[in-house]
Amino acid sequence: MEKLKVMLVDDEERYLLTTAKLMEKKGIDVVTAQSGVQALELLKTHDVHVVILDIKMPGMDGFKTLRAIKTLYPPVEVIFLTGHATMDSAVEGLQFGAFDYVMKPADIDVIVTKAYEAFEKRQRLEDKIRGLTSGTETDVHLEK
Repeated sequence: MEKLKVMLVDDEERYLLTTAKLMEKKGIDVVTAQSGVQALELLKTHDVHVVILDIKMPGMDGFKTLRAIKTLYPPVEVIFLTGHATMDSAVEGLQFGAFDYVMKPADIDVIVTKAYEAFEKRQRLEDKIRGLTSGTETDVHLEK
């Protein structure tokens, strides 16, 4: 199985660095970004499976970043991370394609579990697409 690659996006540098270190200790490849704009730039050059994205950031907030990620990189799963959760923002994020929603401060094991769940969803989708494009699930034999 391919190794999980995560991008953490948060404007709080201390939280970002601490969480990245904890995830790396659990065997996850981690790329960090401190803004939505930086995240989109890094996605151009980094193969990332899951983005863990803070909602409240200056400039490009999490919702705008989510929309851009889903437009430019549809297979990438996004998990919202916030200390400012409301039910409305959770619903809005899910409507725009977020995989899930985690409240700060979240236990690292919760974040890692959600990241692996999102990764598994992506893997299932990729397997299904590979099956469709290879013809294994859609072979039709026509006789003349």
